[in-house]
Amino acid sequence: MEKGADAVYAGLRDFSARAKAKNFTLSQMERMTAYAHAHGRKVYVTLNTLVKESELPLLIDNLAALEAMRVDGVILQDMAVARLAREFFPGIPLHASTQMTIHNSLGVRQLEELGFERVVLARELHIDEIKSIVAASRAEIECFIHGALCFSISGQCFFSSFLGGHSGNRGRCAQPCRRQYKHKGKEGYYLSTNDFSSIEMIPQLIEAGVHSLKIEGRMKSAEYVASVIGAYRMVLDAAPGEHAAKVAQAKELLKLSFGRVPTKGFLASHNPTDISTPSIKGATGRYLGDIREIRGNRISFDTKDALHVGDRIRVQPKSDMAGRAFTIKELYLGGKKVMNARENTLVSTPSPFPFKLGDSVFKVSSETAFTMSENACLRRLEGVKGGSIPCRLTLSYHDQKLKIDAKVLGNDLSTEFELGELEPSRTSDMEGVLRAQFSKSGDTEFTLTSLSAPDFPALMIPPPVLKDIRRRFYAWLSGQSLGALKDRSAQNRERALAALVGKRPSPSRGKEELAVKLEYVKDWHELHRDLVDTVVLPVSKANLHQFGPFARKLKGSEHKVVWQLPFIIFEADLPFYQDAVQGIMRAGFKRFELTNLSHFQFFKGTDAELNTDYRLFSLNSQALLSWQELGVARATLYIEDDRANLAQLLSSDVKIDRGVLLFAPVPVITSKIAIKDMKGDAPLASDRGDLYSVKVKDHLTVVSAQTPFALTQYRNDLRGLGCGKFLLDLSGLQQQERERVLEAYRRGIAVPGASEFNFSTGLV
Repeated sequence: MEKGADAVYAGLRDFSARAKAKNFTLSQMERMTAYAHAHGRKVYVTLNTLVKESELPLLIDNLAALEAMRVDGVILQDMAVARLAREFFPGIPLHASTQMTIHNSLGVRQLEELGFERVVLARELHIDEIKSIVAASRAEIECFIHGALCFSISGQCFFSSFLGGHSGNRGRCAQPCRRQYKHKGKEGYYLSTNDFSSIEMIPQLIEAGVHSLKIEGRMKSAEYVASVIGAYRMVLDAAPGEHAAKVAQAKELLKLSFGRVPTKGFLASHNPTDISTPSIKGATGRYLGDIREIRGNRISFDTKDALHVGDRIRVQPKSDMAGRAFTIKELYLGGKKVMNARENTLVSTPSPFPFKLGDSVFKVSSETAFTMSENACLRRLEGVKGGSIPCRLTLSYHDQKLKIDAKVLGNDLSTEFELGELEPSRTSDMEGVLRAQFSKSGDTEFTLTSLSAPDFPALMIPPPVLKDIRRRFYAWLSGQSLGALKDRSAQNRERALAALVGKRPSPSRGKEELAVKLEYVKDWHELHRDLVDTVVLPVSKANLHQFGPFARKLKGSEHKVVWQLPFIIFEADLPFYQDAVQGIMRAGFKRFELTNLSHFQFFKGTDAELNTDYRLFSLNSQALLSWQELGVARATLYIEDDRANLAQLLSSDVKIDRGVLLFAPVPVITSKIAIKDMKGDAPLASDRGDLYSVKVKDHLTVVSAQTPFALTQYRNDLRGLGCGKFLLDLSGLQQQERERVLEAYRRGIAVPGASEFNFSTGLV
């Protein structure tokens, strides 16, 4: 914030989308918030991960503490966080994370109705789309303007989780997209993006009405954050006519930030060609060279940049493994120990981690660029005595008493102090005298923003008396406002814990039902199977083209069809899907499956039956209650979930029906980015031999594991846990493969060659 940021966003040790970062304790966050408020800045706390059922009490503890410390907002992904905050901790403003995949005006409108004050839009939007969304919205719109980009649409990546349970939606992404893959024998970083940098587009963003510009600085060095913030502040504050010069100056400053190659992403183009470059290594930082020699724990490489003891480097293996970073503590040049080395020299340094010849070395921060240590920063925080709570005072005099009316933290408070008999004063500016005294709030957290004393008589109030009244008043105000806030948060914590959903007395299975998802209406005949109760069909242009004949064939059986909306519907496509939904309903179909929050707006005032897909995350009972309150009849539980958490959800005492997905292809990445240098249907291959197919459909790139997800062997187990609704996603399968999956379901056996995902091993 000292470099010009108006606000900072930071994570706690729990529920942060950067779980691997050095996140903050509640105590540190309280000091940070106080420090920021004392400097007129804001703090937003990231609670932007999905929450397991057993973690709800800890989430409540965190929300109570955050409300008591008066954070300026929480950035969230899971509807559980929103519901608990809205119901029990109303002092916390709600901000929608980009992980919620909000990419059109209907999504913003839905969040407005749920009490959100700010929405961070998806990073796949063009400036014209953002402008349209802002114009249609009341909520504040926030956009990313600089930092790392995910190849996948945020919130829609299952890659890391599929490889080993470390979910990106739980803040534990292992960044498999940054690794090297093979396509037709050619190695490349096919899924790695360049870094977002939109410094030139600041005027367009301001003209579009964007309220907040967001710089990604988490898990970055202090120097990176300082350089980037300074550059953008310079451009934002540029005087008329100076913009071009300031942009050029800012770009030079950004070269110090150790990022990847810059791209303006989708902000400047609907079809950018510079987001991903397979020939460029995926790690962040300035590329120095490849490891040429290893002796013991010492690695050697030709450095393309000057190096100093204290610099931080990251080594990125060529294998299918994440990179590891460390600080250079010793540096050798020609066998001689040195403090620094020039560029284009062969250097050596001890490494705390094992690496291999050919692994790439990147410089991620420089000791010379930022001198304030982490300990120094912590000491500064420890010295913080309080924040800045604005208060407005109105003073009056009657019956020998000084009455003070205060407006603070949204409350109107009033108190009186005895003055006794006083002599007339010579001054006529009693308001000025009182303001001078009450502007001194001592060690309290209050800042006097205004004081009025209309018709206050000219009286000689002894300075010691007035000083004592001021001291007593601020102590009283602290107890009445801050004390009351902390007490209220503590009471609400107890209420929230008491309101958590309990277990049903016994599993409630009901009649077993099977729904199968298909790709085309021509396959509706799967309804003739004795196993199948329902078919799920996508609302697509191909299916609507054949809708008339299909609707006639299904006359009288409309209740056996569920129509699923695509989870990405950009602003320009909204009219098409609105018309499609209305046409489908006019034909007698009433059942729909929603995959994005924006879809609720399609069904306002209708009698449609609504279900939710796993992309509307249901990992806990509070999320289920949110869907229930929005009129949802059935929720499909989360594809990444494990047995222990699924068991808790299936036994939760909520009315909404719950379904479990038993077979599906796994779209590890869904992206708007076209993968360069990929020709034909040959798969991508990882270092360990895993294969991934790549298909482009409706202008989206879908990277799917060739190993499907299946839990058919646990059908009876899940039935015993209380599940009576199952779903098989057979879209994209040939008839023979469908038969194989349906037979596995019928017999309750495994699908050969399939993955259980996290069911048995656990979702981290």
